[in-house]
Amino acid sequence: MALFHFANPELFAFGILGNLVSFLVYLAPIPTFYRIVKKKSTEGFHSIPYVIALYSATLMIYYALNKNDATLLITINSFGIVIETIYLSLFIAYAPKKIRVSTIKLVVLLNIVSYVMIVAVTYFFIQPPKRVHILGGINLLLSFIVFVAPLSIIKKVVQTRSVEFMPFWLSFFLSLSAVMWFFYGLLSKDIYVALPNILGFTFGIIQMVLYGIYKNCESKPVEELKLPEIVKGTPEIYPVSSFPSSENDDDEEKKKDENIKDKNMDASDQV
Repeated sequence: MALFHFANPELFAFGILGNLVSFLVYLAPIPTFYRIVKKKSTEGFHSIPYVIALYSATLMIYYALNKNDATLLITINSFGIVIETIYLSLFIAYAPKKIRVSTIKLVVLLNIVSYVMIVAVTYFFIQPPKRVHILGGINLLLSFIVFVAPLSIIKKVVQTRSVEFMPFWLSFFLSLSAVMWFFYGLLSKDIYVALPNILGFTFGIIQMVLYGIYKNCESKPVEELKLPEIVKGTPEIYPVSSFPSSENDDDEEKKKDENIKDKNMDASDQV
């Protein structure tokens, strides 16, 4: 595999631009994690986008290693693995216990167990020509999931009328990155790179439009949203700054015990 392919200068240019813009995309959550570290709380932020992004980067590198002239895919996804690992480490460090455990389980399931299984099966049982298409199909599906993931954030923005958890620059650079990688995939005739970025560009534009609509709106109180407290199989979701405390749990248990005792006394009096 050649290090760089200069036969198509347009392809090389879009690959370099895609690397530069994607580099900025990976750095966009820094203010979010600065806030998490400063407040020592993950607040209303979710870990799933970072887990999926790490999984996508590792699979994309394996896909690129099985292709020719895909060095530019390897470079940016290598950086992605490093930065997403840092983000997840910070998230796990400051997340409540239940969310921390759920996040660790998800990381182990996807980024270790699932990844090792995919590599083992495709390497030992599938020949290289067919292997590229299978890996490309897996990456295509995963890319759709990555780009659809912001739907939960879009819903939250509409419900709260607040763009607090949807930074404008992240949406902007995601859209720009999608354009660069779409043309890279188009020029390299790689449908597995080009196709999902059409969806990525579409969702990026939607997010920027919503940002323009709601950036000056008065946000609704989070308590009015009735967000689900537990989502089976995913990290738990709590209203911002309203994580359950152990003291409240103890008070509720004491009240339940007192009510049970009162009922038993009433029953004994009736007898």
